[in-house]
Amino acid sequence: MVPAMVQAQLPAPRLDRISPLGASSGGQTELEIQGVDLEEPTLHFDHPGITASPIEGKERTFRVSVSSEVPEGTFDCRVIGKYGISNPRLFGVHRGMKDVLEVEPNNEPATAQSIQINEAIFGTSDTNELDIFKIQLDQGVRLTIDCSAGRLDSMLDATLMVVDSQGKQIASSSDYFGRDPMIDFEAPIPGEYWILLHDLSYRGGLPYRLMVTARPFVEAVSPRIVQEGKPVTFQVLGRNLGGTGKDAIRVLNGRKLFEAPYSSAPPADLLTLGQFKFLEHPSQHSNSPTAATCTVDGWQIRPEFDSVSSVNAMSIMTIDLPVIEEVENNDRSAPQKVGLPMALNGRFDAPRDSDWYEFTIEEDGSYSLDVYCERIGGQADPYAVIFDEKENRVFELDDFGHRINAFDGHLRDPSGSVNLSKGKTYRLLVQDRYQRGGPRYQYALVLRRSQPDFFVATIHSQNPGPGGTTILRGGAAYLDVIIHQAGGYNGPIVLTAEGLPPGVHSVPTRLGLGNSGTFVLWGDIDAAVTAAPIRLLATGERDGVKFSREVRPYSRVWNQGDGTSRPMREHWIAVRDKSPFGLRFQEPQASVVAGQKVNVQLKLDRHWESFKEPLNILSVAWPGNFKVNSVQIPFGTNEITLSIEVQAGTRPGEYTLAVLGQGQVPFGKKGDGTDAKNTLVSLPSQPLTLIVKAPEPGNK
Repeated sequence: MVPAMVQAQLPAPRLDRISPLGASSGGQTELEIQGVDLEEPTLHFDHPGITASPIEGKERTFRVSVSSEVPEGTFDCRVIGKYGISNPRLFGVHRGMKDVLEVEPNNEPATAQSIQINEAIFGTSDTNELDIFKIQLDQGVRLTIDCSAGRLDSMLDATLMVVDSQGKQIASSSDYFGRDPMIDFEAPIPGEYWILLHDLSYRGGLPYRLMVTARPFVEAVSPRIVQEGKPVTFQVLGRNLGGTGKDAIRVLNGRKLFEAPYSSAPPADLLTLGQFKFLEHPSQHSNSPTAATCTVDGWQIRPEFDSVSSVNAMSIMTIDLPVIEEVENNDRSAPQKVGLPMALNGRFDAPRDSDWYEFTIEEDGSYSLDVYCERIGGQADPYAVIFDEKENRVFELDDFGHRINAFDGHLRDPSGSVNLSKGKTYRLLVQDRYQRGGPRYQYALVLRRSQPDFFVATIHSQNPGPGGTTILRGGAAYLDVIIHQAGGYNGPIVLTAEGLPPGVHSVPTRLGLGNSGTFVLWGDIDAAVTAAPIRLLATGERDGVKFSREVRPYSRVWNQGDGTSRPMREHWIAVRDKSPFGLRFQEPQASVVAGQKVNVQLKLDRHWESFKEPLNILSVAWPGNFKVNSVQIPFGTNEITLSIEVQAGTRPGEYTLAVLGQGQVPFGKKGDGTDAKNTLVSLPSQPLTLIVKAPEPGNK
């Protein structure tokens, strides 16, 4: 009898949901987790001041304590358990507000839950029902009513309404921060008001955090781009900015904003390694979580007024150039004259605003143009067009970025390079695709001689996901690597790992072609069971000088649709029990001449006695220049020859490649094996370094 084929991997922890979605600094909460393969769970947060212990008698429920030293922001929560480490989920920490749990039933006005100003309500949506909260307000009290769901890894697509005591709707919101709503509300008369919340499709069981507060709430800051190492005084637009706030001429949704100064300075060395340091995971950029910040260097600020910090943080970009300001009215008839290189802080001030810039080229060559908007939390969908002196379109840029497997770095910002001629004068148009404008439509504009550089990101390769990176002893795991080249960079990129636990290994991984690759980690058969953060660096070469960039870790948020990846502060790995098999090359290095083939020996170690099926060998994300014959390792054979063909014209250098072993392995969670079923297991080999040489002169 042929065993049944079961399309599944070995158990891999997947954390689907945590509830509640946060707690106050200095507070405690009971946190419930939901997911798959979460046996023997412990919780880990990416701040040592957040700790968790299981509550006896309550399955998958933990007492979470937040130290008063934990700053306001969002933090990754992971499960580390019997089968390894899970994907993270976001846990929000706030200050100056009281934690309140939603109390059911609150689906009717008669049973509405009473709340007060400066409370954070943690609730869960109801199927085909409303969650209703009532609050007593004095006339003129100004509040922000902010529902965080998508920004905290919840699938809730919330709708908010404010209704007066007569049942009349007086405010509403849906998609404000991505798909999360926010209402800026000022009580017109004293009395009781109802806050109504529901999912757009009335789905139930989806968690949220509803903050009703009179704390400062920032809408925009200027500038959004600053020069490295230079302290700056930001002009902050927002609400409830304290005694330093003054009326501004800006109006948003019919509500006047206030303006106040706030001083800060960029953290040191952001540009040295290419970093984006955040207080809140930047996941508000679009309607789904994205990897929008994978190609921007910068940090976040949380302005403070009268010793009270703002509820929300703002993203700021850092650059090595002096920054100038856009000067209105820079329309087509009067473009703003600028010199190159240029870093500019701009905004689409009003609907149909078109920003024009004029510059003269002093040196022939390639120039890089970037408009940063989604990457810094701006709301616009900009495009950019360069015209010559005869008003001919020379170049047009729109959306860019990679979508590869679980990684989504595609965004609405224009980015690219164009060749421009010395002595010629050009005009540049920057405009929102839908001609929108206002305080939220900020952007940063950079135009300079092309400077070769790159950004590298990694994401756990598990599909379907989301998941964490677990290495089974004697086996291997890999990360998908995504590369965004900038300024025409086309040199090699070498990835190295720091902080690997004892018994876990990697090799310097050379990525030389395309925009993706893999990074393999493997464990010794006697490696200790553990979990730990690791750090990856990417090194390149420019004009004979090596430089390094921090490899930014990302996580898949959901396993369906586009735009479901977001950044993490750290990439964690776990080491667990013995792998069913391991693959390694007899010699970890081989040489081949471009246009020819090379044979290498691949060895199979069967660690589980029960694994007696053949193993299919496939390539893993190889560049198109390389091909390997499809082979199978039958039971009873532990070594096979692979033939690797290298396309003629392949650039000489070193390339790091791995193959994937895929076979049916009997597995069951019961210790006696009575529930064992054939499970399709896919594991990578240890890597092979392939040295490609150029043909001898005269040979093809």
